[in-house]
Amino acid sequence: MSTSSMAVDAHPPAPKLVLDEFIGTAISSTPQELHPFFESFRTLHTRKLWHQLTLKLFAFVEHPLSKPFRVDVFERFVTDFESKMNQLRLVELGVKVSKEIDNPQTHLTFLTSLLTRINKETSPEAYILLYANIAHAKLLYGDLEGTKADMDEAWKILDSVESVENGVNAAYYGVAADYYKAKAEYAPYYRNSLLYLACVDPATDMTVEERLGRAHDLGISALLGDTIYNFGELLMHPILDALDGTPFEWIKRLLFTFNEGSIGKFEALAPLLPQEPILQENYPFLRQKICLMALIESVFKRSADNRTMNFTTIAEETRLPIDEVEHLVMKALSLKLIRGSMDQVDQKAQITWVQPRVLSRQQIGGLAKRLEGWVNKLNLVEQRIAPEMLASA
Repeated sequence: MSTSSMAVDAHPPAPKLVLDEFIGTAISSTPQELHPFFESFRTLHTRKLWHQLTLKLFAFVEHPLSKPFRVDVFERFVTDFESKMNQLRLVELGVKVSKEIDNPQTHLTFLTSLLTRINKETSPEAYILLYANIAHAKLLYGDLEGTKADMDEAWKILDSVESVENGVNAAYYGVAADYYKAKAEYAPYYRNSLLYLACVDPATDMTVEERLGRAHDLGISALLGDTIYNFGELLMHPILDALDGTPFEWIKRLLFTFNEGSIGKFEALAPLLPQEPILQENYPFLRQKICLMALIESVFKRSADNRTMNFTTIAEETRLPIDEVEHLVMKALSLKLIRGSMDQVDQKAQITWVQPRVLSRQQIGGLAKRLEGWVNKLNLVEQRIAPEMLASA
């Protein structure tokens, strides 16, 4: 049995609530600004208006002066009628209150004790939300193994439920992203972080510092992820605007540079890499990645009937020695960035497909010109066969 479970088992049950005594003690020991809350608590509890009481409790914990009293109100008051509350709202309230507990073991005990009182079958959303927050608490206290176990348990339930509130999804994907960040696993961090952002409104749910940190970490993970060669979702996301006007703005430019496969722009930005030691340490990988992106761009710019490229052309496009081209093409094929075949004897690569991705304005302009050329070819064909069609008619 885990230490958390032992602590939960030892957690004494809350004494039965004596409402007038609790309210009287609270009013005598709290600032006057909080007294109307406690009077409302008394009235709503007496009238058994549990929904309204829940709303009033949320208003109470949002009041800055309530910080020292939140845990006591939850443990002495809320636990008396928690079974009558919406269980998801109960867990949301409990999670907010738990942030006031500084001691790691006490914090975990508070959350795991609440978990034992939530019915997984009837309140799966509440259960997922609480499990995700327990996982996050363990992550903060350095228990990576415990974090992963709780994440897996939360995912099992989340994967079996048809739909949940955004806040529940956000809690799971948020802790998953933080876990993979701690493990320096870039691709899973990137994926879970974008899923987290899909569940929140960065403008209202995140501080300026949080937006900047998230944009920075997403940029680093996109660049260093060994399976990430399509930055489209990130490049379109407003979170990247958080980098504008900051010392990290060059990371945003670097992301667009990779998406364009521009080796020249990459080399111009390379002197800035030492500002992010992790990027500088991985320079050989970044160099290979920009060469792969340059290959993709080179193929993309060509018409479908002009995608047989000799190694010399690829070497020029990617600025690689010709003896390294074969390895680059094989790498692109193995990563499924392109499809096709390679003739080592004739030193040619025939490309039949290239991975779709988000286009810059310049790339869209190039695509428009190719479409215009294709339309012109169709018109010429139509002009050539039209007289024959009329004659046969």
